Amino acid sequence: MYLVRRVFRVKPGKTKDAADLIKKMSDAYELGGRQSPRVYWSGYTVPGPANLVYMDWIEESLRSPFRSDAELPVGDLGSLYARLSEIQEDTYIEFYEMA
Repeated sequence: MYLVRRVFRVKPGKTKDAADLIKKMSDAYELGGRQSPRVYWSGYTVPGPANLVYMDWIEESLRSPFRSDAELPVGDLGSLYARLSEIQEDTYIEFYEMA
């Protein structure tokens, strides 16, 4: 089993705005079958790195998102990603194997 974490580095002062957009994205992925994505951040009201928003979820196995049987998000994510790109500085993905 794997924990998959997508990290979004956003412009200063835009963490909550980005988290709101990313939460809407995670809802669309969950409706499409992804197991309960979580969205979270730190750095303002709690200790931790500032200007980072995380979305993570659990996968039974690591498989290509371009495969023919891939679960697709429900809704138009294009507009959400477009709005996020205006306040996002970087994004990357991390993979962790779970015991």
